[in-house]
This record gives sequence, structure tokens and C-alpha cells, in this order.
Amino acid sequence: MDVAVADDGALFREGLQLLLSAAGHEVVGCVEDGDQLLELLAGAPVDVAIMDIRMPPGLDGGLDTAQRVRARHPDVGLLLLSQHAEAHYLYRLLEIGTERIGYRLKDQVAGVAVLADTLVRIAAGELVIEPALAVKLVDRPSPQARGPLADLTDRERAVLRLMAEGRSNAGIATELFLSVKSVEKHIAGIFTKLKLSMEPTAHHRRVLAVLAYLRSDRTAG
Repeated sequence: MDVAVADDGALFREGLQLLLSAAGHEVVGCVEDGDQLLELLAGAPVDVAIMDIRMPPGLDGGLDTAQRVRARHPDVGLLLLSQHAEAHYLYRLLEIGTERIGYRLKDQVAGVAVLADTLVRIAAGELVIEPALAVKLVDRPSPQARGPLADLTDRERAVLRLMAEGRSNAGIATELFLSVKSVEKHIAGIFTKLKLSMEPTAHHRRVLAVLAYLRSDRTAG
């Protein structure tokens, strides 16, 4: 696929370009900030635009740039990269969109396989969330924690983490070496315990429901 890269770090930008080329993607252009990315996209349509969250213009310019790109080029997939898994970045990203968009850590996409998988999922319309952030959202710091999350079994918690990453039922099944029917059964149990309604027609809506619950539950705790 055709990809554009925006990052104010020259070393990372060049390294990412090499990874993308090694994965068989066409790098249409590499720029240093959000304004340059918008100029690039105006004349060179791409499938996915990759950008650093903390790049110019502004402190969190990548998020502002992503919003501008989504407004002007709604069919372009967006991959936001960061040094740290921060929940507030995730929720700002979700305000931009819930389809063809992802949030990953820089050091986790420093490999052809992971980067390629992330781009394919975004281009296919998925919401892709950093696994480390899903773990932070789902796992309680204390085993004595109370509430609906504490009622989940270890297997349900593992399924919930992967749901929070944006994984499909088939993807969860592959990751946990389960059948799709077993995954569906676990998800039904999770939604019953968390008092969330199942949305069978749009996977990203299910993920949003889970994330909204986890955020509210974490805040309440």
C-alpha cells in the first residue's frame, strides 16, 4: 500500500521508511511535521498516514494533524505513534475516529511483521490499539480489587485485553489457540458481567463499549 510518514525525529523517520520498504509498501513521502503532511497528501493520495503524536505543530501536533487529515481525507487510514502508552492519547484518538485508525508504541512497531499487521488491519477498517495499553486498562493493580472486572475469569480477562486492542473474534481465537465459538462464548460472558450489550454488526463499536466501560470503572475505582 502507499504510505506517508510524518515525524520530527530524522533517525526514526528514516528507520521507519526502511521498515516500510522492507515490508513491500511504497513510501510516498517522509516529512517533519503536520503542516508538511497535509501538503503532501493534497498532491499524493495514500492508503495510510503514519505520524508521531508529539510532533509539530504544537505539543501533541500528531493528534491535531490526524484530525485535520481525517476531515480532508476521510478514506486515509491513520496510525499514531508514541513513546508511551497513555490512556488520554487513546481517548483523544477515539474522538477523531473509530475506523481505519490505530495507536501503537514506537518500539513495538520496530519490526516488519508487527508493522505490516498493524497497517493491514487499519487499511481494512479496523481500530488498532496498543496491547500494552489494553493491559493497563484491563488489569487491576491489586488482586483484592472489587467490582465487575474482578468477577472475570483469567480466560475472560485475556479475551477482554484482545478485544480492547481491537482484535476480531477470529484474531482472538488465533492468539489464544481457541475456536471462534469458544471466543464468542467468553465474550458473551464478559458482556453479561460488565452489563454491556453485544453489537454483532460493527466490531469497533464493541471495542468502544468495552473501552468506555473500562475508563469509567477505572475512574470510579
